[in-house]
Amino acid sequence: MTTNSILLVMDMMNDLVHPEGAGAKTYAVLMQERGVYEATKTAIARARAAGMLVGYVRVGFSPDYRECPPESPVFSKARDNGLFKLGTWGTEVFADFAPQEGDPDIVKHRVSPFYATKLEPLLRANAIDRLVLAGVSTNGVVSAAVREGHDRDYACVLLEDCCAGATAEEHEHAMSGLKRYATVSTAAGFDI
Repeated sequence: MTTNSILLVMDMMNDLVHPEGAGAKTYAVLMQERGVYEATKTAIARARAAGMLVGYVRVGFSPDYRECPPESPVFSKARDNGLFKLGTWGTEVFADFAPQEGDPDIVKHRVSPFYATKLEPLLRANAIDRLVLAGVSTNGVVSAAVREGHDRDYACVLLEDCCAGATAEEHEHAMSGLKRYATVSTAAGFDI
């Protein structure tokens, strides 16, 4: 690794972003319309070419959903619909963004990539002080990463063209609030 930055590709898994996944009618449509698939591939390629660490954040639960909060308005339907079950196709990273050998894999059980995960120790051990962020949803994991990253004293760079919400309005609303906490850039334009 030659930089103090990490590109975090968050919740870009088959259940959410694959054209045949559960999120096909929401995230996949908006990602196609906005060019998020191509932009994310560009961001990953640029980061790798620069020697930047690329990490993957995935939401997932044990097959019996023991970590899934039953009253959560975000996750309570996961169990009913068989979503986000670790070890299944649905929680694999979308093939176009596939991790390489040795890329960090951070599994989370809540919206935040920091809450009860190995993300913070990984960042500290690798002297990372800048987070470059991509993922779905903009108003979920991306927003949580920006806000928590900011409050943990990381510089945050939000790649707007590598993010999507369940609706265009959700994405735009989230972006309007996140500009205060992060530098907003693009896949082709962020500083390496």
